[in-house]
Amino acid sequence: MNRAVMNSGQVMDYDRELVYTMDEALTMVGFGKFQALVLAYAGLGSMADAMELMILSFIGPSVRSEWGLSSRQESLITTVVFAGMLIGSYASGLISDNYGRRMGLLSIAAATSIFAVLSAFSPNYISLIIFRMVVGVGLGGGPVYSSWFLEFVPVRNRGVWMVVFATFSTIGTIFEASLAWIVMPRLGWRWLLALSSVPCLAAFILYFFTEESPRYLYAKGSIADAQHVLKKMATINETQLPSGVLVSDQISELDEELTTPEGTSLLSTIKNKNSSPKRGIFSFFTLLSSSLIKTTLLLWIVYLTNSFLYYGVVLMTSEFSSSQSKCGALVLHSKQPTDTSLYRNVFITSFAELPGLILSAILVDKVGRKISMVLMYSFGFISLLPLMFHQNELLTTSLLFGARMCFIGNFKIAGIYCPEIYPTSVRTTGAGVAAAVGKIGGMICPLVAVELVSGCHRMAAIASFEVVMVLSAICVLLFKVETKGMELHDTGCA
Repeated sequence: MNRAVMNSGQVMDYDRELVYTMDEALTMVGFGKFQALVLAYAGLGSMADAMELMILSFIGPSVRSEWGLSSRQESLITTVVFAGMLIGSYASGLISDNYGRRMGLLSIAAATSIFAVLSAFSPNYISLIIFRMVVGVGLGGGPVYSSWFLEFVPVRNRGVWMVVFATFSTIGTIFEASLAWIVMPRLGWRWLLALSSVPCLAAFILYFFTEESPRYLYAKGSIADAQHVLKKMATINETQLPSGVLVSDQISELDEELTTPEGTSLLSTIKNKNSSPKRGIFSFFTLLSSSLIKTTLLLWIVYLTNSFLYYGVVLMTSEFSSSQSKCGALVLHSKQPTDTSLYRNVFITSFAELPGLILSAILVDKVGRKISMVLMYSFGFISLLPLMFHQNELLTTSLLFGARMCFIGNFKIAGIYCPEIYPTSVRTTGAGVAAAVGKIGGMICPLVAVELVSGCHRMAAIASFEVVMVLSAICVLLFKVETKGMELHDTGCA
């Protein structure tokens, strides 16, 4: 006998009528035009976020020169953005998990677009700091884009599509470097801020054409609304839904009362059927519950170390390439690079991310998320190891290129694994908090990548990176499950 739970809460018996689940519906609908549109919007948001982060590499010196700022005031322009991202990562996750994915998208699109534009018209330093901090709050909501897109994608080849989504941030990074190269020498930092805000404004306007995630509606018990979105997806994709009635996961919970399974697939579906969705701060404490705390803490370490490694190798590239090296043992340029060459070098270096994303796409659905991350850490370890000693310019550049390729790949694979491992009820909160913790790694990496290298402690700097990679790889191996090919769960524990 098939059983289903309707919106009224009454249990109905289906002796003859077929039923289907959310994952069966998504598999039947397939990846088509509808998901392509979702990918385009989520990708636009991700690209806009990457551009707003990349812009920090260019505007500081110009603002400092124009307003006569100190070096500490210049660095604060970047620091407040990361501080805002810490707040935004957590807040957007709570909003998205408790009030809907679309509400989360609206909050980050509005904050980023409005204050990105206002930044270009900042009359003084204080206003610029305030505006950029609010932009940071919006940027912290980046995981909402990935979680929203993830929930429209069928299980098959989900990893590859998530890597394709991750490519948009790299496109944004390369595009911003190109824009800065063209705009900054001719028009200045205000025009760069204004032009860079265009994708943010586009994301805000196009928000009104988005659909709520059917999986979110499904998890909240709004079965009729979820089925309506699925029907729209099937129509646009020119496919059909399975025959019968969409049923909630509560059906399996009722069955579990009669028979207890011996194993689990992705996440155990043990849950009190009478429990209501947690609101506000309680969503955070759900991440620290006995069933999720191990997964949560491991993810926090992985996110923190990934940020440390990625942003660290970007900064270290500049330090190794600097003609101002106090150590004098490695001089890659005969003279200090001009502003134009600086933009060109950043532009070229950004291309290291493309092969990293391609390698991730090849590995993630073939060998799995965990093994892919361990392999990336291994390649990165090997790439950095020779840099403990001075190398020639070509070899140094090649090794740093390879390390950045591995670190961006690992960054994106972890970004796929995190929302997959959490249930829908706390998916964006989990991803948002993990991203927030990761920002701490981005804040502390200059102490190693800049201070140690510029202080002629090259071996200590590289050794620190190697230790961090080993620690992170161990954490990955400690994850309980592999999410490759697994269905997403709407309730449960890790």
